[in-house]
Amino acid sequence: MITANIFNIQKFSIHDGPGIRTTVFFKGCPLRCLWCHNPESQQTEKEMLYDREKCVLCGNCVRVCPEGAVKIENNSVTTDMDKCSGCGKCVTYCIPGARQIAGREYTVHEVLNEVIKDIVFYDKSKGGVTLSGGEPLIHIDFVEELLRNLKERSIHTAVDTSGAVSFENLKRAAAYTDVFLYDIKLMDDEKHAEYIGMSNKLILDNLKKLSQIHSNINLRMPIIEGINADEDHIEQTIEFIEGLNIQKVNLLPYHDIARHKYKKLGLDYMDDRMSKPSDEKMNRFKEMFEKKGYKVKIGG
Repeated sequence: MITANIFNIQKFSIHDGPGIRTTVFFKGCPLRCLWCHNPESQQTEKEMLYDREKCVLCGNCVRVCPEGAVKIENNSVTTDMDKCSGCGKCVTYCIPGARQIAGREYTVHEVLNEVIKDIVFYDKSKGGVTLSGGEPLIHIDFVEELLRNLKERSIHTAVDTSGAVSFENLKRAAAYTDVFLYDIKLMDDEKHAEYIGMSNKLILDNLKKLSQIHSNINLRMPIIEGINADEDHIEQTIEFIEGLNIQKVNLLPYHDIARHKYKKLGLDYMDDRMSKPSDEKMNRFKEMFEKKGYKVKIGG
């Protein structure tokens, strides 16, 4: 039976495609964006998020862990994830709510049963289900089967992808996807490698190929002051997508809402290198796309 590690099934989403949607967030991503809003999505395995500020060092988590994976050291709780089985007992018995497991193995049937609970909202708002992450298309066997089941029930489908996967995966998903939400983060290949961890050549090549087989692609562009908030990046993007099946463009101004997640995961957050671009700059970028005939929205 096919399973995938999923860290959130978010109801009533309004920024991940048309209408009211349910967004399924998959774990695992080939990219390492400096500003990643879902750092708990990067690894494919389950992870423990620990909020030291909430923890009262009561020791319940240590006592109930059947694997002996949890310890109190230096006035903090540590978890050996090599020993952790992900049973969740430590989370259940954590009275102040300082512990959270990111990731749970789902079958396609389990996800389907969860998302169809909101089918009445999809019908009334012309919404549906969005697959996101992480990068959902690294779980292509699971994703293809889920998308096929959704389409059999006439549910609108969207796939939010970085494009950093085999084109064969995109092609398999395309047969059952109503709209792709395709991320373009940086056009400059050297900067892409520096801030995102890999070349953009596969991503851009896949966008061209996808445009040849799919007619509804929305571009999603994070805009970060200090990284890509400049007209050269916008101009290069406009030049690149000319003639492609791009229906809409979403310009997403940087925010640091995920800062607390990095802390819970014990990761550094490089906020000294990033900031939110001004409203004036965002509107200027919007106008640049609109002059070329694109429908543009600032935000999700």
